[in-house]
Amino acid sequence: MKKNIFFVFAIFLLFSSPSSAFEGPLQLKNQFPLFLYVNAPYLESAATGNSFSAGLSHSSVFMTRNSAAWSVNLDMEITELNLRLRKVIPGLFEVGIEVPVMVTASGFMDGFLESYHKTFGFPDYGRDTRPTNSFLYEVRRNGAIVVQGRNGDIGIGDLRLTAKREIRRDDPAISVKADVELPAGSASDGHGSGSIDTGLSLLLDKKITERIISYWNAGVIFPGVLRAQEEVALRTSFYGGGAIEAALWDHFSLIGQIMFQTSPFPKTDIGPIDRIAALLSVGGRYSSGKNSLEFSLTEDPNTAGAPDVIFNLTYQRRF
Repeated sequence: MKKNIFFVFAIFLLFSSPSSAFEGPLQLKNQFPLFLYVNAPYLESAATGNSFSAGLSHSSVFMTRNSAAWSVNLDMEITELNLRLRKVIPGLFEVGIEVPVMVTASGFMDGFLESYHKTFGFPDYGRDTRPTNSFLYEVRRNGAIVVQGRNGDIGIGDLRLTAKREIRRDDPAISVKADVELPAGSASDGHGSGSIDTGLSLLLDKKITERIISYWNAGVIFPGVLRAQEEVALRTSFYGGGAIEAALWDHFSLIGQIMFQTSPFPKTDIGPIDRIAALLSVGGRYSSGKNSLEFSLTEDPNTAGAPDVIFNLTYQRRF
């Protein structure tokens, strides 16, 4: 399935024509519950600008794993509305603020995902051992509850402040970005970390042709202590990835990207948490004037530290 998706992507590149300005990678982040509230990274362009965006993501997560010390039981769907405002301070840098609102619930996608996995031969992670569209969100360490979510719970997540400065505007364009995530969400029910998380990243944009551009990101996350029902000392996490945007027509671009991230959790001896997470995404963007609308589908090729699937729809207005 994934090979077919990127084969189609390559065909589009061969037969596309020049288009409007490039707008960057898909605006989505890892919605795996244990990573989502620890300054979850996302890919972005080195370019700065003034914009407002509203991104709506919906994902399905299933994992029931145990080790000597840890028990992680996740059977849920997550809907997140992420509001981002970015403003350039002339001669200095771009500043931004992000406000996420999350809903954790039993959801409605189990039947669709069962058919989807069977059709394409993907693993179902043992989903058939649980009742259809049921809810479970419980993390324990040494028998004590660390995080316990509630079905239908709605809450604000941690607030993120960002600052991005351009180092080079020519091709390749290069920027550095710093961010701070403030503990606004509830850590005990899985909407926040309960402490301050920070991060640094290097962003690079490199044109391949006049109608194809690549984006490359590498960064590090310095999480604080998870202050939920039990405190957990988190560890430094690293991430990196790349995206290709192909301008197909005057108003439409096709985008493919992949991002990798190491776990911010201490070693749990649970493979899907300790292994490197990967997010493979394909989507498109329609732009008209100062407005754009993008849509994407994300899979987890490494079956670790990521939802089974993420659907994303994002509206952005530049000003």
